[in-house]
Amino acid sequence: MSVSVNREIHLAARPQGWPTTDNFRLVETPVPTPGPGQLVVRNQYMSVDPYMRGRMNDVKSYTPPFALDAPLDGGALGEVVASEADGFAPGDIVLHALGWREYALLDAKGARKVDPTLAPVTAYLSVLGMTGLTAYAGLLDVAGMKPGETVFVSAAAGAVGSLVGQIAKLKGAAHVVGSAGSAAKVERLTALGFDAAFDYHDGPVRQSLKTAAPDGIDVYFDNVGGDHLEAAISSMRPHGRAAICGMIAQYNDTEPAAAPRNLAMVIGKRLTLRGFLVNDHGGLRQTFVREMAGWLRDGSVSYDETIVDGIENAPEAFLGLLRGENLGKMLVRV
Repeated sequence: MSVSVNREIHLAARPQGWPTTDNFRLVETPVPTPGPGQLVVRNQYMSVDPYMRGRMNDVKSYTPPFALDAPLDGGALGEVVASEADGFAPGDIVLHALGWREYALLDAKGARKVDPTLAPVTAYLSVLGMTGLTAYAGLLDVAGMKPGETVFVSAAAGAVGSLVGQIAKLKGAAHVVGSAGSAAKVERLTALGFDAAFDYHDGPVRQSLKTAAPDGIDVYFDNVGGDHLEAAISSMRPHGRAAICGMIAQYNDTEPAAAPRNLAMVIGKRLTLRGFLVNDHGGLRQTFVREMAGWLRDGSVSYDETIVDGIENAPEAFLGLLRGENLGKMLVRV
């Protein structure tokens, strides 16, 4: 390799409330050399995702916190430039978990080769990757959506939410409602096939949801928490189910969030609220990829990407994600 300098984004300080660019640092390091069983990958694209905010806190969770003065990590896609591992050669395109850097050194077991001719390569970080599987598993396995039901999706113009709504329609949902943060995003949801959509800035979410789904909802796919979860509980029919994927409205709070004020309704309505992690549903991956690839081929599913250029701009891309500036998947072109 002719390049000798690798640039990485390190966590410089743990955020208190909303992160700022001061919480990140751009660091230059030598380009690594692979040892036995290892690869060096020149990253082409990396993903920024809401769950990363939680990993910036030094608290016990389902995944370890990011270390201070060390590179962050996350989903990435790139080209193998050096290999000391059987089955991998320079030029292979691989998916792995060491983003936030230009060159990644990883064990071969942490890389998965992808075929860039099957889809735009970025699709493996979104619709054909963790994002798509999250939508698919959360809606169909966790929430158990059935044909003829009414579905509500929060943050519906985001990478996961936009796919949830489309999958729901393809699987026979009678009525799909989405919330989003701008008029332009509401218009996009309508173009994606949502039956109704609303801007949550326009008034109380509870009232907007009742207007969009006057007969109630059966399934809620939660990406937001807070007032959206409270509204969903209020609108749920008996035996409704909620798949709790994320609660981005609370990620930057410095005080514990109040529980939904109507949580007692869970009892009388016999509701199910179930949190989930996509890693628990790997057994669905083959079925999901086969079905999603078919939908992409025949045009049944569309997906959006917001791409920011340059590893040095990755922190701003992440902050933009938290502010809701993305349409669909937020990616950084390294």
